[in-house]
Amino acid sequence: MDSLSVGQALIIAIWIGLVMSRVFFGGATTTLRFTPMMTGLICGIVMGDVKNAMEVSAAIQLIYMGVFSPGGQMPSEPAIAAGIAVPVALMSNLKPEAAVAVAVPVGLLGSYLYQFRFFVNTFVIKLTDKYAEQAKSNMLTFSIIILPTLVSFVIFIPFMFIALYFGAPIIASVVESVSGGLLFHILTVIGGGLAAIGIAVTVYVIGKKDYIIFFLLAYFLTTILKSLDITMVTYAILGSLIAAIYVISKKEARETI
Repeated sequence: MDSLSVGQALIIAIWIGLVMSRVFFGGATTTLRFTPMMTGLICGIVMGDVKNAMEVSAAIQLIYMGVFSPGGQMPSEPAIAAGIAVPVALMSNLKPEAAVAVAVPVGLLGSYLYQFRFFVNTFVIKLTDKYAEQAKSNMLTFSIIILPTLVSFVIFIPFMFIALYFGAPIIASVVESVSGGLLFHILTVIGGGLAAIGIAVTVYVIGKKDYIIFFLLAYFLTTILKSLDITMVTYAILGSLIAAIYVISKKEARETI
């Protein structure tokens, strides 16, 4: 098992800081925060193992498919969860299902950090109110954009760096030492169950009776064609074609009425 270097831990920590601060790509940054696979990709590139990193982050992504963020607050932070769980999984050769069980408590801790960020920003808001009363536009830009970004960097980058450089090797060594035992089996089972819950919640939320047929079609296609080792890209293209046919059919049906 190889530990993360200072540079590797710092790059991943800076990425998390950027994502959690929502400082770049505008609204797309929020999507990056809610998408563990993007953080997993960065971890894979930094650690030189993109293939396994994406397999692990895809499993983590499943548990967040049905998670909502009222007011921007998540019950568990996906980016932080992936930022720790993916390196741990790569260092200890952990199965994706077991990595999910590692990601959940880490993501929960990340949500507390995000709440702490809200608390600190309450003091920033007081500055914003003050500058608004004084009609200082330059200082408003500082208090609304720059200062909250710096707050996020100060909170998340040191935490992630310490957790990755010092904590991740410890977690990985513990997981590696129990590999193949009862605890490892429990982690795998729990991880698989959490992913199933994520999918089930998504189906419950967006599933309409008229559309359940498409979910069943996708499920049985993947089951029937499993032996062919069809890639997810192929399934995505097939799904897009089916969706296009459905939309065209509905459009023509409306026009004939």
